[in-house]
Amino acid sequence: MKFLLIMHINEQIWDALTEEERQEVMSGHGPFMEAITASGEMVSTAALANQTQSAVVRVRDGVPAVTDGPFLEAKEYLGGFYMVDVESRERALELAALIPDAAIPGLGVEVRPVVFTQ
Repeated sequence: MKFLLIMHINEQIWDALTEEERQEVMSGHGPFMEAITASGEMVSTAALANQTQSAVVRVRDGVPAVTDGPFLEAKEYLGGFYMVDVESRERALELAALIPDAAIPGLGVEVRPVVFTQ
């Protein structure tokens, strides 16, 4: 079963952390990636740029319109993800709890089943 372990970022929470706390979160991803790669559960991962670097494309009456910034105004935005292939939902939840971001008060890791990949 494939699951997406989705990490959301809240800049206010992230900015309130000390530099040491932020570094601890960032460096914690290395051992996590090594572990799920060694176990054969890693499918893919991606870290995304800050939402200020995004753009939204909408097509209205056949004409594309591009606007800078995120799709929605929100405190949280998609920061990155891991796609894993595991035996069960319970295992996906176990892995999500190991992601350093899950330990930051106010943040969490969303666990969502994948219904289709190519």
